[in-house]
Amino acid sequence: MHELPDGSFDVVFKGQIEGRVEWQLTGKHNRSNALAAIAAARHVGVPIAQACASLASFESVKRRMEVRGVVNGMTVYDDFAHHPTAIATTVGGLRQKIGPGGRILAVLEPRSNTMKLGAMKDALPGSLQDADLVFGFGSEQALGWSLGQALAPLGERASAFDQIDALVAAVVQAARPGDQIIVMSNGGFGGVHQKLLEALGR
Repeated sequence: MHELPDGSFDVVFKGQIEGRVEWQLTGKHNRSNALAAIAAARHVGVPIAQACASLASFESVKRRMEVRGVVNGMTVYDDFAHHPTAIATTVGGLRQKIGPGGRILAVLEPRSNTMKLGAMKDALPGSLQDADLVFGFGSEQALGWSLGQALAPLGERASAFDQIDALVAAVVQAARPGDQIIVMSNGGFGGVHQKLLEALGR
C-alpha cells in the first residue's frame, strides 16, 4: 500500500500497483478495513482495480467523522470515538488529512462504561496529542474521577467542563476560520453539535 496525503492510497499486489482507492475517509483503521474488503473481493474473483473503484463511492457510516456542518470556515464533525485507542485513531487520521498547518479542536465526552471505570483515563492525554486544543466534558461526580486532572499533562492545551454551555462558549472563543472541530462521544452529548454550530454562526 502506498498512502497519499489526501487519504487515498494505492493498492500494491506482488510488487505492482493494481488500483487506487480515492475516497474521503481518513485514518489507519479505515485503510485496514478497505484492504480487508479488497482482499475478500479478490478471493471471490473481483479484480483489485474494480474493488478499489467501488470503494470510491463508499460513504462512511453515521457518527464516524460525520460532518455535521460548516460555519464561517469551521467544520464540526461527529465521531463515536469513546476510548483512547479510538480517539487517537480519529484525531490522528484527521491530522494526517489536514497536515501540520491546520488546527484540530477536540471536544470529548468520556461517558462510556469503560471510561467511567477510570482504568483508561491515564491514556487520554496521549490519545489527544495530535489535537491543538482539547475541551473535555464530564463532572467528577458522573465519572468517578477528575477529567481535569486526567487532561493535566496536556497543559494549557486542555480544559475540562461540567456544563455544556460553558464548554460551547470556550470552544467558540478559541475557534477560528479553518479549524476542524471533532466532537467525540458515544452518546448524544447534550446536543452540543447543534449548539456549537449555532454559536459559531453568530
